[in-house]
Amino acid sequence: MSTALAPKVSATQKGSWYEAHDYKVHGQVSDFVVIMTYEWGYSGGPAMPVSPLPQVKRVIEYALTEIPASKIMMGQNLYGYDWTLPFVKGSTARAISPQTAILLAADNKVSISYDTTAQAPYFDYMDTNRKRHTVWFEDARSIQAKFNLIKELALRGISYWKLGIPFPQNWLLIKDNFDVVKR
Repeated sequence: MSTALAPKVSATQKGSWYEAHDYKVHGQVSDFVVIMTYEWGYSGGPAMPVSPLPQVKRVIEYALTEIPASKIMMGQNLYGYDWTLPFVKGSTARAISPQTAILLAADNKVSISYDTTAQAPYFDYMDTNRKRHTVWFEDARSIQAKFNLIKELALRGISYWKLGIPFPQNWLLIKDNFDVVKR
């Protein structure tokens, strides 16, 4: 049996997402758990990385105090968001695949930057209506940073959210980093 858990950094963290999940109990009764280490940047919030590495690491490090590494799957998004700026509460960012993000940057003739702290790519562009946008997404560099963390902490593996989104580089990274076991 497996369970999916909201990301948290302490047993006493407040909020309905956090109080509902007792990591220690889930670790005891489950064969493995998936820690949802994504959605810091989300469709209904301001523009920011979806799964910034420092926050991901902090959550996983807390999880390791409650659950054996051999039972922890790091949840990972394979999508990004395109936010219209300025952010207006109640607005919704558009979910996009990594490939769509790369093509959008190319179509708008803008460079893709990389936040070395968050370990996440992003870019800004102006649409045809002269509205500014910021796009945060995943690429080979950001996923490799997550793979490095999985190996460093000897986790069970990774679990993807929205696996069918076009991101061909991902499969090469998996092949280069892991021995895939199909069960």
